[in-house]
Amino acid sequence: MTLKELSSNKHYEGTLTKYQFKSAALGDTHAQFNLFLPANAAQGKVPVLVYLAGLTCTEDNGAQKGGFMRDAAAQGIALLFPDTSPRGAGIEGEEVDWDFGTGAGFYLDATNPKWSKHYNMLTYVTRELPQVLKAANLPLDFTRQSIFGHSMGGHGALTLYLTSLLSGTKQYRSASAFSPICEPSEVPWGTKAFSGYLAGGVAEGKDGHDATAMIGEVKGAVHILVDYGTADNFIHQLHPDKFLEAARAAGYDEVQVRVRKQEGYDHSYYFISTFASDHIHFHANFLKA
Repeated sequence: MTLKELSSNKHYEGTLTKYQFKSAALGDTHAQFNLFLPANAAQGKVPVLVYLAGLTCTEDNGAQKGGFMRDAAAQGIALLFPDTSPRGAGIEGEEVDWDFGTGAGFYLDATNPKWSKHYNMLTYVTRELPQVLKAANLPLDFTRQSIFGHSMGGHGALTLYLTSLLSGTKQYRSASAFSPICEPSEVPWGTKAFSGYLAGGVAEGKDGHDATAMIGEVKGAVHILVDYGTADNFIHQLHPDKFLEAARAAGYDEVQVRVRKQEGYDHSYYFISTFASDHIHFHANFLKA
């Protein structure tokens, strides 16, 4: 699991570096990710904010278009940008559709034997990447970690956060999402992913990978921010209203679960970059506490 540096750029007095390594979680394929280290990492370990990108994306979309670095640099927070799936697994059918297979790992561990050797993005993001970065002695404090994402990655951020609370690991201090797939067991993108990756299909997905179903199972405080646009042409795939309804039914108020409807914004990185600063500062409240 030796890291290979592919590129490095100075950015807001910090450094954005692209790395590659051979990932056991992803079936020994070569995985790439971007890591932004703020300038203060030269003086000691800094907290980590993980960004999960959406369908068809790579480790580059958030790093290049998200507009996160200026505020992360000012707050002294590292940003970690994983890829969205394994690459080059060679599984029949993984390159057929844009919303399943390559670029569409859905941040779960596959239980269908056809996909289970390679499609383990949950383990990759939550366990393997932190282990690899710790082994490389990079100045990252994984006891102070939060997570956010967009669309499929927003689904990932919410479900990985809620899973960490339900399991008791409390790996992430907070979660936020732009236009997340909030109820994947009830929409085409999610049901397609669950039916393919999971041996138990949609029922298994709803039980362990659906934020709207999971929020009612959590006990104790949560820290969640969601933004979506009223002009989002994929709104039928997202169901933010269902997530908000479930959160309120579970007793979570506006302070613990805030879902904001942004007038006129779509599903793109123009929307994400507009509210990027809000999300960095939201997480800084918990990462720097």
